[in-house]
Order: sequence, then structure tokens, then C-alpha cells
Amino acid sequence: MTTGEPLLLSSSGSADPPSKQEVPAQSSVGSLGCLCRTDSFSSSLYEDCDTASVNLADEGEAVPRHCREESDVSRVAECFQSADSHLFHRLSVECSQKERQQKVSWGGVMEMQCSPSSLEIGVVSSSQEKPNRSQRVRHKITQFEDPFSSEHEPRLIYINDPNRTNDRYEFTGNEIRTSKYTLITFLPKNLFIQFHRLAYVYFLVIAALNQLPPLAVFGRTASLFPLLFVLFVTAIKDGYEDWRRHRSDRNENNREALVLQYGDFQSKKWKKICAGEVVKIHSNETMPCDMVLLGTSDPNGIAYIQTMNLDGESNLKTRYARQETTSMVCDGSYSGLIKCEQPNRNIYEFTATMELNNQRIPLGQSNIVLRGCQLKNTEWIVGVVVYAGQETKAMLNSTISPSKSSNLESYMNRETLWLSAFLLITCSVVATGMGVWLFKNSKNLDALPYYRRKYFTFGRENRKDFKFYGIALEIFFSFLSSVIIFQIMIPISLYITMEVVRVGQSYFMIGDTRMYDSSSGSRFQCRSLNINEDLGQIRYIFSDKTGTLTQNKMEFQQAIIYGKNYGSSLQVSSDSSNEISTTESLRQNGRNPKSAINVDSALMALLNQPLVEEERLAAHDFFLTLAACNTVIPVSTDSSLDLRNKVNEIGAIDYQGESPDEQALVTAASSYGYTLVERTTGHIVIDVQGERIRLDVLGLHEFDSVRKRMSVVVKFPDNNVKVLVKGADTSMLSILKVGIGGLYDSLHAKIREATENHLSGCSSEGLRTLVIGSKNLTDAEFGEWQEKYKEASTSMHERSAKLRQAAGLVECNLTLLGATGIEDKLQDGVPEAIESLRQAGIKVWVLTGDKQETAISIGLSCRLLTQSMHSIIINGSSEFECRRLLADAKAKFGIKSSDFGRDSQGMEDLYNGDVSKSRSSNGYISESAIQNFQLTGVIAGDKLECSEKVTNFDDTELALIIDGSSLVYILEKDLESELFDLATSCKVVICCRVAPLQKAGIVDLIKSRTSDMTLAIGDGANDVSMIQMADVGVGICGQEGRQAVMASDFAMGQFRFLKRLLLVHGHWNYQRIAYMILYNFYRNAVFVLMLFWYILYTAYSATLALTDWSSVFYSLIYTSVPTVVVGILDKDLSHNTLLYYPRLYEAGLRNEGYNLTLFWITMLDTLWQSLVLFYVPFFTYNISTMDIWSMGSLWTIAVVIIVNIHLAMDVRRWVLITHLAVWGSIAATFLCMVLIDSIPIFPNYGTIYNMAASRTYWLSVCLIIVLGLLPRFLCKVIYQTFWPSDIQIAREAELLKKLPQQLGSRLESDII
Repeated sequence: MTTGEPLLLSSSGSADPPSKQEVPAQSSVGSLGCLCRTDSFSSSLYEDCDTASVNLADEGEAVPRHCREESDVSRVAECFQSADSHLFHRLSVECSQKERQQKVSWGGVMEMQCSPSSLEIGVVSSSQEKPNRSQRVRHKITQFEDPFSSEHEPRLIYINDPNRTNDRYEFTGNEIRTSKYTLITFLPKNLFIQFHRLAYVYFLVIAALNQLPPLAVFGRTASLFPLLFVLFVTAIKDGYEDWRRHRSDRNENNREALVLQYGDFQSKKWKKICAGEVVKIHSNETMPCDMVLLGTSDPNGIAYIQTMNLDGESNLKTRYARQETTSMVCDGSYSGLIKCEQPNRNIYEFTATMELNNQRIPLGQSNIVLRGCQLKNTEWIVGVVVYAGQETKAMLNSTISPSKSSNLESYMNRETLWLSAFLLITCSVVATGMGVWLFKNSKNLDALPYYRRKYFTFGRENRKDFKFYGIALEIFFSFLSSVIIFQIMIPISLYITMEVVRVGQSYFMIGDTRMYDSSSGSRFQCRSLNINEDLGQIRYIFSDKTGTLTQNKMEFQQAIIYGKNYGSSLQVSSDSSNEISTTESLRQNGRNPKSAINVDSALMALLNQPLVEEERLAAHDFFLTLAACNTVIPVSTDSSLDLRNKVNEIGAIDYQGESPDEQALVTAASSYGYTLVERTTGHIVIDVQGERIRLDVLGLHEFDSVRKRMSVVVKFPDNNVKVLVKGADTSMLSILKVGIGGLYDSLHAKIREATENHLSGCSSEGLRTLVIGSKNLTDAEFGEWQEKYKEASTSMHERSAKLRQAAGLVECNLTLLGATGIEDKLQDGVPEAIESLRQAGIKVWVLTGDKQETAISIGLSCRLLTQSMHSIIINGSSEFECRRLLADAKAKFGIKSSDFGRDSQGMEDLYNGDVSKSRSSNGYISESAIQNFQLTGVIAGDKLECSEKVTNFDDTELALIIDGSSLVYILEKDLESELFDLATSCKVVICCRVAPLQKAGIVDLIKSRTSDMTLAIGDGANDVSMIQMADVGVGICGQEGRQAVMASDFAMGQFRFLKRLLLVHGHWNYQRIAYMILYNFYRNAVFVLMLFWYILYTAYSATLALTDWSSVFYSLIYTSVPTVVVGILDKDLSHNTLLYYPRLYEAGLRNEGYNLTLFWITMLDTLWQSLVLFYVPFFTYNISTMDIWSMGSLWTIAVVIIVNIHLAMDVRRWVLITHLAVWGSIAATFLCMVLIDSIPIFPNYGTIYNMAASRTYWLSVCLIIVLGLLPRFLCKVIYQTFWPSDIQIAREAELLKKLPQQLGSRLESDII
């Protein structure tokens, strides 16, 4: 079962004391001889010593690592490294005092401190030497709550007694609130949130300075306008969004449900429901709160719910009411006490007990329905409220994924610092000049303009004193005034513009019909608007396999029974030799088409034989296990049929289950005549070739990521008790019965060997495998297990660990029945997408929990691996061996370390050491797994000299295959660099048997050591850590729910869409945003420098020739719209060209669109244009009587025209909106100036009318445009002629129609 919770949990304290009843080692694996010969293992993780890396259920496999007697305590820590946190957050292991401390980094993420009697496992931070960014992300991944901590008292819920329930504890009501503000708090709280942005604080400081009389450069109203405008627009947006949340909350809280009141169910608003009340829900209604089921309309207490609103999964889930509580519903007398855990976010577990009639009844996840779920296929249910309102699991999980910032934005912040330094320099120059000028003219201030001590003017100000503060204060005021004048040098508006542009880009990405998945009905989603441009700079892609590269739609292919492989010959469904008999054909034709599979005639013939021979009995138990050992529920597709009575209506059954694997196995069993007909909490009914068998379910141990198997204890009609088990091969093979000799044991040894060989073959074909086993329980074994199981089921603390310990009593000494092979086919277009991504310079790494052979087979199928590649296989079982394997590989292929001297010395030390310790686990794969895949696997026994010159592999593409058990040792601080050197030198990396946190560790390995952008893509909850760790996270809307989607930045329906997302939209977004940043720097800087040159000729005073409103409107109106339009709509190349030539994507990897060189070139161009803007009018009107307002009018028009034409020179795609934006902005500038100059109270009244009538005015504007843009134009012509970029060449080919003729036809046939 997958889980969205983090994998490791820190807790204190020791585990519960071990059971007083000792379990013999022979019949149980509760004790571990692999730790030491005398010390025992008191927790329930009996098989963890055989597991080095554990994944979630969708990966379906376990990791082998056999412990030896000489193993130290660190082995235990490494075994535990990947298990889910809630399964073993407090474990205690007895060990010797000498074994003190061992640490495991990303492989283990835990510290072990050993005392004379116990060994406690907890979480430590292992990232002290990592960059801060990695530490922050890692902290988010590993920080979570402990829902099962013994420090919390259980919550007491008195059934149908809400007053008593809430009297002592005062639980929260059921009213929810997702809004941020109220009418009273909106203004202060919204302003507080907005001013968390430093840009707004900067605006506020500038506006406040301008309110001071000595610094009133602009009008006080004009200086406040930009800040008030931005605050007002943002407040309106926030207010509208919060109003929608208020409306949604009001509608949700005012919904009604039937609540038991005064002996009858009456309607009551959701917000008034409280803990302890009994609620009745009818079909298709939504759960108002978290409730424990008391009864349902089904006599067996079954209810079907849909959890789409909670986790996005559309398949129905099954929940059960305890048989002990059904009498409440019949009698109408509701009473009892429920003790449950405190509210927590774990939607996949629930720990509680019910005290009813002096009995303690265990309650688990299958007995609770959560808020937001819908009731389906069930007439009604009755439940008691345990969590309400904000304490429900749905509300506790309503959090957003961590925010990320783009790579370009970090570069932009660097350039902003340069501009800030330049701003301080210019202000210092003005202030220094002011001081020098005042010092030289201190005796003539009365005769100089602006510094006379008396005003000589007309009007009321005549003869009034002028406030002169002295030279020192005047210099200081001059500096602050310059900061106000040059404020737009810091492009605060750029941040707002980028947000608008990203929204526009996201709109077009979402609307791209080529990224719409018709099979699932899911379209592309932009869940984060901060990192659109990062899609154009991805260097590494980390991909899950199951459900990401494959469809996660399982098809049963092979059954291995009694050492024989059935189904391997079923290659063509029309092969008559493999068809079943006419009677069975008719039987299958009556079935639901979804359940039909090809069946093997030889296996059908075996199943038609009498239950006498041992092989026939093994086949019988094999298919019984497939049909019974699962959580799948049979659902009638015809509402008029009753599966319990209609014996012949087998075809009307459809199966609902949480796991695609289980559905495939149950469907296969049904196709071979073992049809699951009915399932309740107490029994299972299976139709065995027309005869129904009822199996009483005595206990169920569900699949978990520690055991990697599932078992069910059932009682047959003849009172025989048997445990049926299925699980991953490495988990099952270690608990099979081991013979001590004799003909019988020899036969079973051969069967086991044959089964293992067939398993290897299945893995080579890319099939997912499970091993099936069973065991007859004696009365003593059953009694011991039942007592332990009952105790564990009713435990409020450490329930999961105790249940695993109980499972260990029966999951041992199993009889091998066989194995299954299930195919998970590749998604459409995956090989083509990977090939294009590799051509684009992107490295694709696959991180999977499947077996090594399976992963290699899939890698070959999807063209990730090629036959010409040389493989490096790292399968180590100790730190020493892993170190040697890495050193051998680097030496063999001539890979140099960052510290070559240290590496050479390390290798010399290795070869002088004890080589025998490293021969236990060499890197290899079977020939059937690789076929023509050329292997040069490096093994520990190969001795290579460091000084050997390796030249044969200089041009060879390398592929690294490494397993999770090796990563336990390698992801240490002293070996991470070795793995980094080796992995980055390989074209492909495949990590097998990796745990979720190991996936995140691999991403962090690249992210923390390079500046390359990383992207992680997955579909399951076990991919969440990896998705959140990467710079860009992509979720697949697959078969495993929406945990990955909810944690991602972008979501899509198929892996193949990643090709278009990166090569097309990523390229466009990067080019647009990169140019927009540079253009905004230029646009603001040219305006500031023009004012700076003017101030140099006004005695360094804060005098402006431009009106206040012209300065304000320059960034808001005159030049802002073209920037936004071009940033959203401009395209340098068509999508066809970008897909046909994937290497064009490398422009983003080389930072061609934005880099420090381009920034300084742009600043030089800005300097030239500002000089032209100032000095052309200056020399033209030098001897004229033009006033400063007329000169300011000319400068305003000229600067707006030149920056817009500058933008027009770089536009690559002209559409109507672009024309309207560019040329319309120039027209809008003229219109605004006419309106401003028509207001009599302004000092520039009538200026534009006089200037427009002058030919010199227009000639000056034309001369400014030509002189200002001519150098830029010439440089572009020369550079594009003699040093054209790849994009320029492809663009010219597009415009000249010189692209290959097959481009159009190829793109139409290509899946994009």
C-alpha cells in the first residue's frame, strides 16, 4: 500500500517489551541469528536483515541482502533504511555494548546509538556539508509528525453521547475555514502579507522619502501612485480569491446530513455536527467528517467508497463495519466507547479500539470513512464521528507543495545587485558633485538659481526665505533625492511583469491539445507559476519506471506452478493450440471483457484433473491463493443480480481493488476457473469450476513495505486452517521450507531451483514477479498466532510492528506453490520521447524499485540502453566492496576524480587490503537479461592498476546500473563524490531496488554538486520525495492516485508529453523570459542614465525636465504592455522545427538566452543610447530658448519610441496583438502627453502643441532613433552573418522554406 507520508520518523523511547512467550527459531523468524549468536531481535522486523532497500507497493519487489553471522550492527540500520516511518518509528534491538554508533546517510538516514540493552533508531541530519538549498529541501522531506506516539493520550469518543465526548476535551466543531481574511482583518493582514515582498518595501521607502519637504522630487501624489496601484490591484485579486473561498466554505458548512437526534435521524447542518454523534449517509452522498462505520445496508457490513476528492483515485475502496456493531443499527441502541489516536495526516492508517459489551474490538483503516469521500454502490451507512472540522484527515492534508524559484530569477537577482551598486555609484556621484559645486559657489549662493536665500519670483512666494540646510545636509539630501529620481534602475516592475507573463504562458501550455491524454481524460496542469522558464534548461531527468514509463495496467502473462512455466508460449491470442475447450470458451465469453485473458491449454488440462496428484494440489492451492490473498472486492455489473445466489452469472462480476497487480491476479484466477464471488470481513466465497467454496477469514496481514508480502489465514470447510502467502521473490524465498534430505526434499529443491530459473527469465522479459506459498497450521501454531494477532490488533501503540511480529509466526516454513509473471507494458511514445530527449542533451536516469533484470529489459525496450553501450554494474554488499567497485570502474574507463591524487591513493590502499572480503557479491546479470546488450561489468575481483592508460573507451557510451543495497553504503559522504564522478560520466544511469528516500538522495547528489537543472517525474506516493527534491517536479496522472500530482509543479497524463513540454514549451518559455529580463534592465537603465546626464548639467541638483506623471507612466503604461505581449506570444521557432531538431534545446543548456556577458553588452548598448537620447537634443537646442518642459517632452517621446523600436527589432513572430502592443504604446504615449499638457495647472501646459509644430522636433526624434539603434543593428547583422547560432540557422531555414520535405509528414506520424 502506498503512502504519502515521509519514510522515516524520529522518536524517543524504547519499544514495547518483547512478548513473554518465546517463539522457537525453527518455526518463526522472530529471533535473528544474523545479528550475533546470542543476542535476539525483539522487534517484529524479523526479515529486515534480508532487505536492504524497500519500496512502496507499486514497485512490487523486495531487495535481497543476506546477513551473515559476522555482520555488525550497522547492517541492521542499513536494512531498516527504506521502510515506512509509521511502521517502525520506535524499535529496540538487543546488542552488545561494543557496538556503539553507526551512521547511514541517504541510504539509511538514521543514527544508531547502542546501549548495553537496546539499540534505538532515529533520524539525524546528514547534510551538514551540503549547500543550504539542499538542506532546506531535505528538511521538508524528513520533517513530519508521529501519529502513533505514546506521548499522546488516546482520544475518547462516546458513541451517541456528544455532550460527554466534548465536555472534557472540547474537540473542534465540524465547521471548516479555508479563507484567510475577515472584513476586519482583511486590510491589515493583506498589507502585512504584501509587504513581505522586498520590492513593495522598497516602493514604500521611496514614497516615504518623497513626502519629506527637502526630498520632494516628484509630486507627493505621483510618488504614491505606483505603490498604491500595485497594492490596490493585488488586494483586489486577493480579496476576490478569498471571497470565493468564503463562498465555498459557506456552501460546504451549510450542507446537511442525517444525524441521530432524539432517537431519530434528522437533518442537521454540517457545521453543527460534532464528535460522538451518529450520522447516516445515503448512496452518492459525501462524508461530512471522519466516521467509524457502525453498520451498512449490506448484511455483511460492506461499504464502497470513492476517495477521488481525497487522493484522486477513481477506483472504489472497500470499508467494513464490524460485525459486533451491526446489532446497534438493528436495535437502534447506540452505545460504546472508542479509543482512537490523536488527529494526524496519515490517510492510510487508523489505530483505534472499541469497548462494547465488555469486549475490546480492534478498529483499523478499513473501518473508517474520511471526510470528502463519496458513498458508492451502497444504499446507506451509519457511523460515529471521531474527527470533525479542521481535525479531519482531509483538512490536515490540505497543504501546498514547497515553493520553488527559477534559475533565471536567481541570475536576475545577481544582476539586480550589480544595478543596485550602480545606483549607489550614480547617487554618490551626484551627491559628491553637489558638495563640490556648493563649496566652490558658497559665496554666490544668493545670486544662483535654486540656492538664493530669498525667492525672487512673482506671486505669494516672492521674497520668502529659501530653506538652505547647509552644505553637509544638502549633500545628504542630494543623495536621497537621487535615489528617488533613479529608483526605477531597480526593476521592481519586472517581478510583476514576470508573474503576468508566466500566467499567460501557463494558459497556453494548459490549452495545448497535443498534451491532452484522451485515455484518462486528463489535460496538462500548471501547478506552479514560478518555474516555467526552468523547463528550457533541464539537464537531468530522474524518472520512475512503473506507471511513468509503463502503463501500470497489469496483464497476467505467466504462471509458474510446481517448477513448470505455463503461459510463456502465449504470444498470439489466435493460436488454436492454446485455446480452451468449448465449454470453457462459452464460460469465458459470458464474462466481462475486461476480465478475459489468454489461458494456457496445458494448465487448463491440469486443472481439470482430479485433486489427487501433488502437482494438481499445488495448482489448486496456487489459484486459491490468487483468488483469496488480496483485498479485491467483486462487484456486480448488473444491479439486478445477486452474486451470492446467481451461481451461473459469473460474467456479471467486475473487480474493484486498490492495486492493479491484485486485480490482474484475481482476474487470472477467474479465467482459470477460480472466481472470487464474495468477500466480507469474515469469509470469502470462491467459485471453483462451478462449485462454491466458503473460506472463513481468521486473519489478514496486508502488504507493507517492510515485509514485502501479504498473507491471509483461512479455515476450509473441513476445518483445516491454512495460511496463504504471496510476495516479492526475495522476500518469499527466504521463508520457504528447507529440507534436511530425502527424496521428497530433493524433489522440492529441484522445484525451487526451476522456479528461480523461471523467475530470472520473467525478469529478463520485463515481467513483474510474485512468489506464491502456503502452509498448513497445526493447532498449536494457530493458537499461538491467534493470541498474538488478537493482542496486536487491539493494541493502541506499535500496532503495525506487533502485527508484523504476529505475521512472522505463520509466514515461515512455507511450501512453494509457484510464481506469477505480470506484464506492465510501456506507454505509447516512450522510446521516441527518450530518444529525442537524449538528442537534446538531456540525461535520463531511471530510479525504480524493480529487479535489476527487469529494469535493464525495460531500459532496452524504451531505447534508454543501446547495444553499443558498455555497462558498469555496481552490486555491493559492504562499504569496502562498493568502494572497490567504484574505484575499479573509474580506473577501467579512465574516469578522473576531482581529487585525482586522493583517488589514486585510495585505490592503492584498496588493492593492498583483504580482497577476499569483497568476493561475496559481484556485479553480473544473466545473458537472457541482456541479449545483445554488450556488458563490460566491473566486478570486485578485477585488479586494475591506477596508472594504466585507458584509451579504448574514450568514445564509448557508458551505462551505470546500481542497486539500492549498494546505495546504502555509497550515499555516504566519503563515497558520494566517487559515485558522482562515475555517474556523471555515464550516458545512462539505472538505479534498481531503490527506496523513496534513496530516490531523493540521488537527485540531491546531482543538485547539490552541480548548477545543472534537474527534473523528477513519477506517478506514485513513493515519488513525492524525489519530485519535491528536484528543481522541477512532474506528476503523472496514472493508476496510483494523485499524491505525485499534488506534490508536483506540473502534471500530465503520459510520459511522452514530456518531450513536447521541454523541447517546445520549455524552449519558448526560456527564450521569452530571458529576453524579457534583459529588455527590462535595458528599458529602465536607459531612462535613468538619460536623467543622470541631465542632472550633471543642472549643478547636480535634483531638478527634472520630465513631469512627475511622465516618470510614473513610463514603466506602467508607455512601455509595459509590449513587454508582456512579447513575453507571452513571441516564438523564435515553430514547434515542428523544435521537435524535428531536438538539439536546438541545447541553447538553454548553454545559457545562450541569458548570461553575464549578454547583460554587460546590453548595458553598453544602454549607455550609448542614453548618451544619444540626451546629447542630440542638447546640442540641437543648445543656443535656443527652449524651456526644460519642452526638452522633457522631447526626451519622453524619444525614449518611448526608441525602446519600443528596440523591442520590435528583436520580435521573431509578429501577430496582430504584437503590432497593437508595440505601435499602440507609442500612440498611447502621444495621447497621454497631449492630455497631461492640456491641464492648465501643470507647469508644462501647452508644451506638446508648440513642439509638435516644429520640424526640428521631429527631425531630432528621427536622428535619435537612427543614431541610437544603428550600432545595435550593425552588430546584429555582422554577428548573425558570420557567427550564426543554431537557432538563427534553423530560423532562416524556416523562413526560406529550406527545411527537409519529410519534416511535416514525420511530425504528423510522430506521437507528440
